Amino acid sequence: MSLPLKSPYPPMEAEIKKAIPEGPQWQYEPKWDGFRCIVFRDGDDVELQSKAGQPLARYFPEMVDAVRHVKPRQFVLDGEIVIPIQGKLSFDDLLQRIHPAASRVQKLAKETPATLIVFDLLVDAHGKLLTDQPLSARRPQLESFAAQFLAGHDSFKLSPATEDVKLARDWLADIAGSLDGVIAKRRDLPYQSGERTGMVKVKNLRTADCVVGGFRYAEKERIVGSLLLGLYDDDGLLNHVGFTSGIAAADKKDLTAKLERLMEPPGFTGKAPGGASRWSTERSAEWQPLRPELVVEVRFDHFTGGRFRHGTRLERWRPDKAPKQCRMNQVEHS
Repeated sequence: MSLPLKSPYPPMEAEIKKAIPEGPQWQYEPKWDGFRCIVFRDGDDVELQSKAGQPLARYFPEMVDAVRHVKPRQFVLDGEIVIPIQGKLSFDDLLQRIHPAASRVQKLAKETPATLIVFDLLVDAHGKLLTDQPLSARRPQLESFAAQFLAGHDSFKLSPATEDVKLARDWLADIAGSLDGVIAKRRDLPYQSGERTGMVKVKNLRTADCVVGGFRYAEKERIVGSLLLGLYDDDGLLNHVGFTSGIAAADKKDLTAKLERLMEPPGFTGKAPGGASRWSTERSAEWQPLRPELVVEVRFDHFTGGRFRHGTRLERWRPDKAPKQCRMNQVEHS
């Protein structure tokens, strides 16, 4: 057997908007707080691919087993891996899975098993490619696939969808631990692999995924004091856009050691920290450049003049995101 799609396959991505778009061409879905995952099943071979195109199977062995227990021998699903804890989705428990020790992963897989929330069908149960069909045709086929093959499997859930913008607004207003916002998808377009032209995401919280391009030591100790944040522009340059300092005291020692292992110039290839201004001090120009490997999600209020107007709040680390996905278009309309 051979699938018509191979990993890595760029998933359809979303443009960030402040308001939910309206019109008959839109379908609305909840935005789940997890890891984006494309599932490839080809006989006994199962691959779980992250949004960044990286393999996830070793971190979610229980999901691999669950996929193998689904009756069709060939299919490709697009969805979100989540971990439900006491009725809510726990991103912290999800992050714990990205661990180098297989024994640790196996232990967590038994204690906090993951669920795949499915929202698109890219290859059907007969191995037929569906990505060239519009969403209005793919969604009914997904619902049929879920009813026939996923019903009764606790590891899979079908994401709800609606064409009612009022219901979508209710979802957005009722975010309480499970939803991360609302997704709007164009019903009249085929699957937009690697593009943002057919999907919009709306969040209540204004957040951005940023590359950690450098850091500063604390004023009186040789431990991390703040992380320097960067976003890529259209020329592929990493520009310094601000900082975040909300690092838990208990984490600073280990984080400092991790950052020091990544120290390498230039850190930022576009605008760099420490430029002259009336607020600059000798201390503010001292920073350590890093290889652009770490991604954090930060909360912010305003973005003007190419940077966050105030300091940001560190929401969480995002090992599931590729640094090159951290682009200026996240904040251009903020």
